[in-house]
Amino acid sequence: MRDETQPQVTLGNIFQLNLIELNKADRLGLPPGPLRTWITFFKHWQEELTMTAITHEPVIKAMNRLRALSADEEARRQAFVRERALHDEVSFLNEAKREGREEGREAVARNLLTDEQIASAAGLTEAAVNALRNQVVTERATDRHDAR
Repeated sequence: MRDETQPQVTLGNIFQLNLIELNKADRLGLPPGPLRTWITFFKHWQEELTMTAITHEPVIKAMNRLRALSADEEARRQAFVRERALHDEVSFLNEAKREGREEGREAVARNLLTDEQIASAAGLTEAAVNALRNQVVTERATDRHDAR
């Protein structure tokens, strides 16, 4: 294995990356070992009885860290705030995409000639096109009136 940006650097075979869908992991029939232990941790970390059987030290450290964070009120609050912020960000992006699509349709509608062309290209009904046209006419009249 080599570094793409530095081909002279050999990474060797120590580096290993495993991608496993957790909901399919049990079907793999993995032998006991670190990989199977990590999968158990990720799937069953809330099951105290299952986790007490784990002996792999890195997984034990991860479980202890998770317990410490869960017991810390401030850490839980920060995790909640972060999760809410991530959720809000997704919501804002989805809303912006929706608004962008609407604005794009309106821009297409304003640049075409007939109501039928507008409706077809923008995916709107002719009634919606008429409503948009009336809105544009009203806005232009308001703008002309304000300019005086």
